[in-house]
Amino acid sequence: MKAFGNMSPWGDVEGEVRVIVETPKGSRNKFKFEPASGLFELGSPMPAGVEFPFEFGFIPSTLADDGDPLDVLVLMDAPTFVGCLVKARVVGAIEAVQKERGRRKAERNDRLVAVAQTSRRHATIKSLSDIPQETLSEIEHFFASYNEMKGKQFRILGRSNVRKALKLVQRAIDKAGNGEV
Repeated sequence: MKAFGNMSPWGDVEGEVRVIVETPKGSRNKFKFEPASGLFELGSPMPAGVEFPFEFGFIPSTLADDGDPLDVLVLMDAPTFVGCLVKARVVGAIEAVQKERGRRKAERNDRLVAVAQTSRRHATIKSLSDIPQETLSEIEHFFASYNEMKGKQFRILGRSNVRKALKLVQRAIDKAGNGEV
């Protein structure tokens, strides 16, 4: 069953994607969409003092290398809610590999970074280079430590510009077009 039917992953303007929020900013609970039921399932709570730094979700009708829809971290002014549709402008990607404990092979698990089209605070951000270095480092540290708590290794390979990030989106759309989502 395709997540969210045949919803287009692309928004209304060039470089814009549709993002379904799984976990809102500030949440200590991780949520995950379950296509079979059409509901969001509670994953695992995070330790005290650890919370999602921004909205975290996925692009519908995509399939990433890890077998799930393509992940997106969305910068916006205030938290939304689980299941909220947000139109966002892709500004780059954090390229990474993830390896589960006990497995020999690591798999790609890139994270797109986008800005909500309605954001006032982040409206001037057009690429990753517009985001303060401290903020990018904190985001990368969050993903590494979050995965470590789950017994996974998350290693940052680099950062991609907008053009390369949009190619990741198109590749995930093409992969999903084979009926794999």
